[in-house]
Parts: sequence; structure tokens; C-alpha cells
Amino acid sequence: MPELPDIELYLHALRSRIVGQRLDRIRLASPFLVRSFDPPIDHANGKKIISLRRLGKRLVWELEGDLFLAIHLMIAGRFKWLARGSKIPGKVGLAAFDFENGSLILTEAGSQRRASLYLVKGEQELASHDPGGLEVLTSSAQAFGAALTRENHTLKRALTDPHLLSGVGNAYSDEILHAAKLSPMLLTSKLTAEQIESLHAHTIGILTKWRDDLIAESGEKFPEKVTAFRDGMAAHGRYGKPCPVCGTPIQRIQYASNEANYCPTCQTGGKLLADRGLSRLLKGDWPKSLDELERFKEARKQNS
Repeated sequence: MPELPDIELYLHALRSRIVGQRLDRIRLASPFLVRSFDPPIDHANGKKIISLRRLGKRLVWELEGDLFLAIHLMIAGRFKWLARGSKIPGKVGLAAFDFENGSLILTEAGSQRRASLYLVKGEQELASHDPGGLEVLTSSAQAFGAALTRENHTLKRALTDPHLLSGVGNAYSDEILHAAKLSPMLLTSKLTAEQIESLHAHTIGILTKWRDDLIAESGEKFPEKVTAFRDGMAAHGRYGKPCPVCGTPIQRIQYASNEANYCPTCQTGGKLLADRGLSRLLKGDWPKSLDELERFKEARKQNS
């Protein structure tokens, strides 16, 4: 799912292309995309784009007439900027937003249609789409700590909860925790004041670095590859690869449809975190360290 740096990358690319431009029309290819009915979506046609902003992980277009388009890309939604009137792709295409200078195509890979488009009137109605998470980049360490410890969760869950913190998801939470040298399974109730301050600083640092780097890399081109897996990441998507700090193989915990990637040496004092599925299978035989894991793998090879 595109997170704060990725959403800011899209906003940067779109500002020079559509702010001040008139949205000629919205062409819909999927009936499941539009989730609002009052005002009707065609009321956006012919309106000028006044400004763009981010609301959590949503892109918000402010239009003339106190109207707002709120677009949530969810996991697989992506944008393409093509020539005006370009055809919407058959299998993955959801919609096209036509402007005088080009067409913005919204696509979504996979069979599930989770991306959403809302047209709302007024700031108050728009605010109802805000999950309420703290905007970390403009927060104080005190406010960050209060949001993070409001409920007792693991750090991984707390960082990715949109009701607690805004714009952080699976990918960048791995990078933040690796930089802060904290376990993804550490409970927020166990955090010290020093750990909260460090985590706050690293959260701002990671999100700012990736936002700025992605924008600089894209330049004036429209971003064509917005992905959760990027070269230069320290932990996310690097299972089995060496940690860039200490060389230890990155490990992972898989749960539901997500996973946490971490370095045992940098983040957990050498301890392997138990994967729920494998823990239930292996029970008391779950390896507690990398050495035990290697012995376990070697034993399985010999017995297979």
C-alpha cells in the first residue's frame, strides 16, 4: 500500500500537472470505485483543481464549489499519466481523469477492487474520512508518545495503525524500527521515554528521507514504479539478505497478509521472534537464535 513518502511523491508529480487545470470529465471503468452518491460523481466534471493534499493515505483534490475528491489507493491502486483521452486498460483499469494537458489513469492490480473514490462537499464532510492518526512530521515527541502508547500494542501494530499515526504502513514501519534498533514485537507499554524520543526522531527521519529521495529521483517525470520494495531499504523485503549495518541475515514474522522484517542482531539482541504459524507447528522446538535456526535447517536437510 502506498504510504506517506509514496503519496507525497504522487502529489508532487500531480501538482505541476493538474493544479489550476479544469477536470474535463471522469471516465469510470469500474462501478465499484465510487463509494459516494451525494453529490453525484459527475458534479466534479468541469471543475478547476484548486489544490492537492494528503489525508492519511488518501490523496485529496480540492475543486471549485467547495468539492473534494478523496482517492484511497489501498494496496494495489496506482496512477499513470498518459496522453489526453488515453484508453483505460481492460483488466486493471478503474478510471480516467481527463484534463486538457493529459489523462490520469487509475489502475488496480489483482482481482479484488479495494481502491475507492469519494466526492464530498465541504471540509466537515471531508474530515469524516480522516482516520485521525497523528501527523508525525509536524508532531512533538510528547504528542507522538501519547499517540503511540494510547493503547498497548506491539510497536509494529501501533506504527501501522492509521487511527494512531498517519501515513505509516508495513514497509516504512520496518525501516523505522530497524533504524531505531527496536523489536517490532516490543509492547508500547514497555517503551521508555528515551526510546519514544528516539523512535520519534527516526520516524521523522525515515519518512522525510524517503519522501525527498523519491521526489528527487523522479524529478519532473511522472512516477512509474511506486512500490513497497525499493533498493536501499535496510529491512523491508530483504528476508535472508544481510543487514546493511551488521551483516546478519534479515528475518521475518508472517501474520495474516502482512509480515515484519527485522535484524535479530540490531533489534532483538540476537533473539529470533516466533512466527505464529511455525511456532504452532514446532511448539517447543522453535529456535531461539540464529545458531539454533541454522542447526534446525541442517537437521531437516539430513532427515529429508
